[in-house]
Amino acid sequence: MKNRKVHSTAGVAVSIERLSNGLRIHTEGAQLDIVVYTADVVRFIYRKKTQEIEFSFSTVQAPDNVPFEVLDNATEFILKTQVLDVHISRSNLSLRIENKQGVVLNEDDAALASGWIGDEVTCYKKVQVGERFIGLGEKNGNLDRSGKAFTNWNTDYFAYPVDGDPLYCSIPFYMGVHSNTCYGIYLDNSHKSVFNFGASNRRFIYFQASDGPMDYYFINGPEAADVLKKYIGLTGAMPLPPLWSLGFQQCRYSYYPDSEVLTLVQNFRNRNIPADVVYLDIHYMQDYKVFTWDAQRFPNPKQLADQMREMGFKLITILDPGIKTDTAYTVYNSAQQNDVLVKYPDGALYEGEVWPGWSAFPDFTSHKGRDWWASQMKELVETGVSGFWTDMNEPATWGQHMPDCIEFDYEEEGAAHKKARNIYGMQMARATHDGALIHKPHERPFVLTRAGFAGVQRFAAVWTGDNVSTDEHMLAGVRLVNSLGLSGVAFAGYDVGGFAGESGAALYARWIQIGAFSPFFRGHSMINTRDAEPWAFGEEVEEIARNFIQLRYRLIPYLYSIFYEASQNGMPVQRSLALKYTHDARVYQSEFQNQYLFGPAVLVAPLRSDSVYHKIFLPEGLWYDLYTDQQLNGASEHILEYSIERAALWIKAGSVIPLQKSVQHLATLQTNDTLELHVYLGADGAFQYYEDDGSSFGYQSGMYYTRMIRILANTIHIEAAEGAFVSRFSHYKCYFHGCQHNRILIDGMEQKMNSESYRFIEPVSDFDPFSKRSENPFEIRNLYHILIEAPSGHLTIEF
Repeated sequence: MKNRKVHSTAGVAVSIERLSNGLRIHTEGAQLDIVVYTADVVRFIYRKKTQEIEFSFSTVQAPDNVPFEVLDNATEFILKTQVLDVHISRSNLSLRIENKQGVVLNEDDAALASGWIGDEVTCYKKVQVGERFIGLGEKNGNLDRSGKAFTNWNTDYFAYPVDGDPLYCSIPFYMGVHSNTCYGIYLDNSHKSVFNFGASNRRFIYFQASDGPMDYYFINGPEAADVLKKYIGLTGAMPLPPLWSLGFQQCRYSYYPDSEVLTLVQNFRNRNIPADVVYLDIHYMQDYKVFTWDAQRFPNPKQLADQMREMGFKLITILDPGIKTDTAYTVYNSAQQNDVLVKYPDGALYEGEVWPGWSAFPDFTSHKGRDWWASQMKELVETGVSGFWTDMNEPATWGQHMPDCIEFDYEEEGAAHKKARNIYGMQMARATHDGALIHKPHERPFVLTRAGFAGVQRFAAVWTGDNVSTDEHMLAGVRLVNSLGLSGVAFAGYDVGGFAGESGAALYARWIQIGAFSPFFRGHSMINTRDAEPWAFGEEVEEIARNFIQLRYRLIPYLYSIFYEASQNGMPVQRSLALKYTHDARVYQSEFQNQYLFGPAVLVAPLRSDSVYHKIFLPEGLWYDLYTDQQLNGASEHILEYSIERAALWIKAGSVIPLQKSVQHLATLQTNDTLELHVYLGADGAFQYYEDDGSSFGYQSGMYYTRMIRILANTIHIEAAEGAFVSRFSHYKCYFHGCQHNRILIDGMEQKMNSESYRFIEPVSDFDPFSKRSENPFEIRNLYHILIEAPSGHLTIEF
């Protein structure tokens, strides 16, 4: 065997340049660019001399002009910011990153560093003592990724197993947790990549890309929430969605003809089950051809959309990228004439087989391709379609192997399939988002996508694809959404009830309960399976579904405020406990890793359908049972009984939860005279309440209403309202949970409070599963409250 090394590092440093925002270190065959974005965020770009720095579809932030200094000695260079010290070895450009307390946050394997095996580039990292790894977007498995490896390669994976990988979305961003610190690493490389957190070796973890430079960002915490907010600074926050998209949404593969759709929406209204959206899957199209309607099934789609709107429903249609290669099809002819389709290197049109048969694919990596796609949406928007569902955009083709030689524009840089694939779905979502905005410029778009990449949150919500009707999939879906939240995608969800297979009554009941506490709330089921609407599982499950969907709608003032926060700083709506309680080992245990916070206040412990007794972990602090106000101290584990009509929901002391009366839909902003403010005493806390018109962009120019509500010891401060929008609520009914007396001071004046028995879930039909017990465990007795006129200025309530 020849004495020849297969792996090569960048090599020995031969020269160094100081740049305006960092360093450039040269070796014989490579170079390392270090770019200081902020004192906490540093970018490292290893590339061969023949490689250029590549265009990024993901990042939106430019480097700040922050101070740094550079020291050097015989063995290393040291780049210092106000927060970090980055040590770079002269011998092979390996890194060691420390904070100012001397804690090693992240460190390369000193021998292997970052290097190449052919075109493949890999960064090898030492594992710090006790280090855990979380995030990486839409990935199955445990919350702690240690001991496993994952591939980023957008894949159409029907009925994937709960350990299946890769799935539809690729987000090469993870966080490392150790030594009471937290950091993040984002690999900005769209080629197929692998993240190995110690699978099959115990020397290192590594991340690699099949081609392109080793281009990654190091993000210092010190806490997980800090890391996430800084990652969002790089890749952008989600836009504020339309209010109606927070409601319940119903889908099936497929609802047709139009009479079935109208029957469906009438059923929701007759049964008093709130809902806002119905989806049309591929059977609404003529022979599955995108931007067409089946003339027999949907002879007058505009009339259908108008009738649905009168009943408070929005219509969403699916859009697939595959365009049937048929010269009698005007959309295909237009795509050909505008030269927006993906081709082989010799200029021949690429065709892949999907639902319409042999099809061509628009190049969404080009401005021209996205603009053309947006133009094709005009008729759908004018018909009354309110939102768009982009599917099959991995891109999916029968056979699952698109040739790597096909070529994409990639913003005029040019790229083959292996570089463009992971970006394709996000850029289709972007084109669809832009098209909706172009044709209705005064309304916020709603786009749902299956495939995406880092930054997809700027254009679309994400759902977790073709799941299966099992308890294991229900809980795996929770972890997927938790992980997407840890990776910048705040608006995400799963198919409630499961897409493939058939849900039983108990499973559907449990799924609808946790779905009501997910960011994206949609029921969906597959063709040739039993009906899976809320009333399809019997009277008891229908009532459970009604109760929890109505609770979702009562929570809209709280939920919309959380979405506003997500639009500002990227904090997810559904928050893995690892985000707030990062260093508590119990968060990562298999019994508790599915638990999450819904916003800052509500702890959700998802329950299996086949058990009555469940083990629950309450993190540090004081916690209230949502139904009864039973108080339990945190940092504790409990085995509790939860019958099928009850979900495991706990409220953290120091929280404020605003509620409205239940409504049947959110499609039209409805005036609610009184806003309930539920204040949970026992700890300090704060909540920013937010309102606007729910549909326009007026909030960007001051048409909003917001106020901070703070709990400080025995005093509640409702701070002065800000913004020009007039609140829908003229009165506040303040409920004080944990209050032991009936008198308070409001702005210094003593007031007597009233008391009442209170239920968050009120039965709305003759069948009430809660009334089957001699003593109702879903009632808070003698809860003190007071009704006040909603102030515009500061209001102080003292106990």
